[in-house]
Amino acid sequence: MNDYMKSYEYWLTDGYFDADTKKELEGIRGNEAEIEDRFYKDLEFGTGGLRGVIGAGTNRMNIYTVRRATQGLANYILKEGTGDKGVAIAYDCRRMSPEFADVAALCLAANGIKAYVFDALRPTPELSFALRHLKCTAGIVVTASHNPPEYNGYKVYWEDGAQVTSPRDTDIVDCVAAIKDFSEAKTMDLGEAKAKGLYNVIGKEIDDIYIEELKKLIIHPDIIREMSKDIKIVYSPFHGTGNVPVRRVLKELGFENVYVVPEQEEPDPDFTTLDYPNPEDPKAFTLALKLAKEKDADIVMATDPDADRLGIYAKDSATGEYMPFTGNMSGILIAEYRIRELKKEGKLPSDGAVIKTIVSSNMIDPIAEEYDQTLIEVLTGFKYIGEQIKWFEEKGNHSYVFGYEESYGCLVGTHARDKDAVDAVMCLAEVAAWCKKNGITVWDQMLNIYKKYGYFREGIHTVTLKGIDGAAEIQNIMERIRKDPPKEFVGLKVREFRDYKADKAVNMETGEEKKTGLPSSNVLYFDLENNSWCCVRPSGTEPKIKFYMGVKGTSLEDSEEKLTALRDEVIEKLAK
Repeated sequence: MNDYMKSYEYWLTDGYFDADTKKELEGIRGNEAEIEDRFYKDLEFGTGGLRGVIGAGTNRMNIYTVRRATQGLANYILKEGTGDKGVAIAYDCRRMSPEFADVAALCLAANGIKAYVFDALRPTPELSFALRHLKCTAGIVVTASHNPPEYNGYKVYWEDGAQVTSPRDTDIVDCVAAIKDFSEAKTMDLGEAKAKGLYNVIGKEIDDIYIEELKKLIIHPDIIREMSKDIKIVYSPFHGTGNVPVRRVLKELGFENVYVVPEQEEPDPDFTTLDYPNPEDPKAFTLALKLAKEKDADIVMATDPDADRLGIYAKDSATGEYMPFTGNMSGILIAEYRIRELKKEGKLPSDGAVIKTIVSSNMIDPIAEEYDQTLIEVLTGFKYIGEQIKWFEEKGNHSYVFGYEESYGCLVGTHARDKDAVDAVMCLAEVAAWCKKNGITVWDQMLNIYKKYGYFREGIHTVTLKGIDGAAEIQNIMERIRKDPPKEFVGLKVREFRDYKADKAVNMETGEEKKTGLPSSNVLYFDLENNSWCCVRPSGTEPKIKFYMGVKGTSLEDSEEKLTALRDEVIEKLAK
């Protein structure tokens, strides 16, 4: 009998697993492909936590895989001797999210570790804020972010408020992997946990402090007050966690005309109105843009289900059309406004630092240079931006000004250590008010930034390869590129080839090698001539391999043409 069939039969017969789980598994008896997919491996607890399809089996998100992961985390916390500080837990709108949050809390309680559990769904960035405010040793958020409805996930944060980084991440992974039997994971009765003070409910008191911290980040409250009756904002929470905090902060700042997409206002684990609850997907904005045209809105914003990513559209005054912004564009828009206005107000720190990831737009480079801000580049993943903030505080060498990544995430302020779309909505609303006061639209301002700093454009091509064969193919693609990297793309020479897994950067002209200076990661990067580049990396959370690219043109049209040509050649040379 295959190992996966042995695991399947074990789950069907062992008394540890409940009747509902066994009933679900009986329903797939005889479907060997489905059984194999559910049991051929354990759902991987990676450096960010768990993410997978909800269902019974070792390779699925369920109460048993969540409890096992939490037991591993508890073992690590106890080994560190920080169990008395407790763990904060938040969850989103997805199927089983409240149940998984309680499973985690009761496992921690059974290990003598206090859990602080939100009373209802909350954004991921508020979890980051809460664990810092409560001085917890760690945090857990149950979310699958922008994944399709059949998914859920589980992310682990450490006491600084950021997702865990090296070496702590791999140490926790090892603690989870050391649990070979699901029955090793402890639990206890909810009533007993509450009676012993090990299960604590948190809520409004944290919300109030979080919102007050956000409002402190506004540079020109006077402009918001002046334009509050004129500016019109359309917002959608995509059925997720952003609805309450976004509406609250905008209202408290004075914005009077905020229109929430009614069909997407309430939490819905099936995301009924969306093919894919991701602000990167233009189709997800269909209802928001319809409402925007009805209301003649100045700006359209939407947050993903756990409210850490933000997508926007804004009106082009020349055509009256609503124009889409990439995550790079919205990040640049906020960064340029804040750096410029803080400088005018005499509040821009002389030791300020701006942080971007290696696949984010290079447009931030000349902005940072103009305002004499240190620019720091990190690996993909916002945890690396959070890690830099921690180091700034420990070393006292920089003041954090702004951080962003291309995947529609940024952070203004240090109240949290993960991307915060509630924060971003608020800051973009301020930008929109400033634009309105100056007689331009947010899109017009984006064009002004392009004219000043250059027409940088970025793109991404994603290939989905599911299952066992897909995972192997992704690794094959990476190894093929690694062994024989192209020397040019669209007539542009590769100046430097970086293999972050091998920690080497090769000068393609001289052959000279040096270290990348960043942690080991399965990422390959091509630095090309003429401010162009491309990069390839497997997704850390989905069965996908991603191909990124960026160019600089002489106009929007020219940069778009250059980007299309580079994308086509990247697909031809790297993706096939």
